[in-house]
Amino acid sequence: MTSPNDSNKDTNNKHNDTDKQSSDKQNSLLAGIIERATKSGLGRKKLNPSAVESAVAKNMAKIHSNPTKLRLAFLGGGSFGTAMANLAARNGCDTTLWVRNKRTVKAMAKTQTNKKYLPGHKLDDRLKYSHDLAAAVKDKDIIFIAVPGLAFRETLKNIAPFISGQSIVSLTKGMEKDTFALMSDIIKEELPEVNFGVMSGPNLAIEIMKNMPSATVIASESEPLRHAVQAALHSAFFRVFASDDVKGVELGGALKNIYAIAMGMAAAYEVGENTKAMILTRALAEMSRFGVEAGANPLTFLGLSGVGDLYATCNSELSRNFRIGNMLGRGMNIDAAVKKLGQTAEGVNTIQQVHEKATREGIYMPITHALYAVIYEDKAALGVALHLMEAGFRSDVEFVMAHDHSNAALTAHMKSSASKTADKDSDKDK
Repeated sequence: MTSPNDSNKDTNNKHNDTDKQSSDKQNSLLAGIIERATKSGLGRKKLNPSAVESAVAKNMAKIHSNPTKLRLAFLGGGSFGTAMANLAARNGCDTTLWVRNKRTVKAMAKTQTNKKYLPGHKLDDRLKYSHDLAAAVKDKDIIFIAVPGLAFRETLKNIAPFISGQSIVSLTKGMEKDTFALMSDIIKEELPEVNFGVMSGPNLAIEIMKNMPSATVIASESEPLRHAVQAALHSAFFRVFASDDVKGVELGGALKNIYAIAMGMAAAYEVGENTKAMILTRALAEMSRFGVEAGANPLTFLGLSGVGDLYATCNSELSRNFRIGNMLGRGMNIDAAVKKLGQTAEGVNTIQQVHEKATREGIYMPITHALYAVIYEDKAALGVALHLMEAGFRSDVEFVMAHDHSNAALTAHMKSSASKTADKDSDKDK
């Protein structure tokens, strides 16, 4: 006679067999996709896991099934760092938000709000606060760094003595001034043995705090780390997607700031929808063109960290870079605009960095070069825009068909147009 327990065992065994068959089928499908991607040149060789990553991997399986076991530190009390820390605390993670200023920490702990960056938004009661860097990062599983790009390297140097196996995830978008280093490059330089990842996407902090459906991308070579970040931050209103293209995801988050400034300037001139659509699509072409030269997968720019972040940042007055561009379009100089904004607009530095690198390496970046001319060479925005419209012919979608004219020819045409305009202005003055 079969007992109820035996019956349950048979049922469980059937479920297990079904799950295994499904898993094998998925693994087989995934292997086929990877094989085809590798043959097409889009695949990338996997790195061998370091000793640190191996140690982390042993713990991540348990963490993924129970995110409340995750111990997290978020460094930086700006809008995005605070919003992400709040999400993690709300998900039940042991979460500490580190802010440099002791007085600010006391005020946040007392009021459960970030009055400077997220006024009027109550933070989760379980979120902890600290101004003690050593205490904030010791014995944590993951350290999320959300400080401005200018302070990123210094922050890594400051936490280095307290690193004993923690993973690092960058929430900072942009490039280091004068070095062209992305945040992942800085992590590899300052903490070479650390398991790391980067996060990017259309993530306007105020909308996240209002529980408006949003999504982001966690990019890392480490699958366990990707799973851990998903477990920590994924919620009903905030989806976390995964990628292993660290370079592509990070470049998307950095480059889109350039074009948000361009769109802010365009908005100041009250351009039409056709113009906005043209700026967005040509911006995406520039981003993917630059990304491929840097070793990224061009398909990454079609995702959340590419076109998704580009669209959100270029179409929102909440965007710092959009606001900077809008002020520039209304005649304000860059120093006055930055001062009025009162926050870091990463795109200003990124324009200079990308312009210089693209010029050195012959990468065709007309919008970036035009913005550089307006911001750093004091050229008239409207005149620069007209030169762009006259700048020859190219094919529509990058990597689909050859361009009709070389970058050199188009650049020469732009310089020629600029020279003619300058001569005309000179004649008028006479």
